[in-house]
Amino acid sequence: MAAIFKPEANLAAKVGLLVAAVLVLGVIAWWWGYPRTDYRRNDFWFVDQVVPFSHQHHVGGLGIDCRFCHLQIENAAAGSMPPTYVCMTCHSQIWTNAKMLAPVRASLAEDKPLVWNRVTNLPDYVFFNHAIHIAKGVGCSECHGQIDRMDLTYKAKDMEMTFCVDCHENPGPRLRPADQIYNTEWRRTADTPSPKALLAEYHIPSRNLLDCSICHR
Repeated sequence: MAAIFKPEANLAAKVGLLVAAVLVLGVIAWWWGYPRTDYRRNDFWFVDQVVPFSHQHHVGGLGIDCRFCHLQIENAAAGSMPPTYVCMTCHSQIWTNAKMLAPVRASLAEDKPLVWNRVTNLPDYVFFNHAIHIAKGVGCSECHGQIDRMDLTYKAKDMEMTFCVDCHENPGPRLRPADQIYNTEWRRTADTPSPKALLAEYHIPSRNLLDCSICHR
């Protein structure tokens, strides 16, 4: 009786099973790994904007204080974007005909705000108050990184839950003197008040800052 399958069928079956296993493992690895990649989280990737704004030039080079453009960061729950008239404070006098600033001039002429694409994002189920962190001694660079060195803006920290938990678990070392909040180049020195002293100065309560209701309301 003739054999239904030739000897080569054994090799084909083994190769087929191996390919299937690789595909299954690949799908599982993609499903698990892709959400954790910098690309998916948008970490360290430049975000296209209506105007290619350079913090390196404006902050690092010209020394413009964060509050000059972000007017409400000390009082608002959400970080504010600069209204067009703030941009035109300078650019009505310098680089008045620059092609890259055409959207800014159009925004002013048409009385329509510029639409910026979000760089640092948090899930809707996370409550974050920008003002309280500044009021309690958390500097800009703790969350935004060395933004004064960014030619184009990107998200410098992953903003995962562990990032927030690490700080809430031990906030003292992340705090700085009030006059250094907006200094993105600030580093702790021997003269810097101790973490314990800063916790007392900012009246940070002994309440458990890991309480779920602080961030999830």
